[in-house]
Amino acid sequence: MRTRIKICGLTREEDILAAADAGADAIGMVFYPRSKRSLSPARAAELRRVVPPLVSVVALFVNASEQEIEQVRQAVRPDWLQFHGDETPQQCRAAGLPYWRAFRVGAPGPDTPAALAAACQAYEDAGAWLFDSYSAGYGGSGLAFDHGLLRELPAQRRRHLVLSGGLTAQTVRQAILRSRPWAVDVSSGVESAPGIKSAEKIQAFVAQVRAADESLRAGSAPA
Repeated sequence: MRTRIKICGLTREEDILAAADAGADAIGMVFYPRSKRSLSPARAAELRRVVPPLVSVVALFVNASEQEIEQVRQAVRPDWLQFHGDETPQQCRAAGLPYWRAFRVGAPGPDTPAALAAACQAYEDAGAWLFDSYSAGYGGSGLAFDHGLLRELPAQRRRHLVLSGGLTAQTVRQAILRSRPWAVDVSSGVESAPGIKSAEKIQAFVAQVRAADESLRAGSAPA
């Protein structure tokens, strides 16, 4: 078992290289104009050129138009699309690339374990179900959520579970031990300012993910 790691909200070449050097499996680029981490397709294309081999690029959208998504597809060539807004299953599939579906846990509707599991089933073809905390800003808030709300997700889909929301080097180990996700996703938890990543915080975060993996291999139970 190795928990995969995505570093999201990258805006600088040096941060992409810091994430890759630390061992990140994927990096996220945000295409939501209201986000402090938002990129233009042209700037994202520049950043794409420094992403090393075998590091996936995930393009994040919030209620974007078909034209906006296609512009990013052509300019950036992402490996995955991540939908973080109110996109329907049909809209996610129509975008034409493998996709992740983000769920804002605690929002009106998916605020119980059963309701969240039912919401996920509508996106059964998603490559990943990403669980973030509910906030008005669609992610990047640094807020955590009750991981107990994930307990009714189907066991056979655990390899599709990506845990996000308020993760830091101080919290990620316990979160992994309790929820045992396939991957974790961090943005504000490794920043010195919005959109500005800290290489030291990235390294500390990755070290704690690996410490959690060691604990799981050793059969340690969460404290």
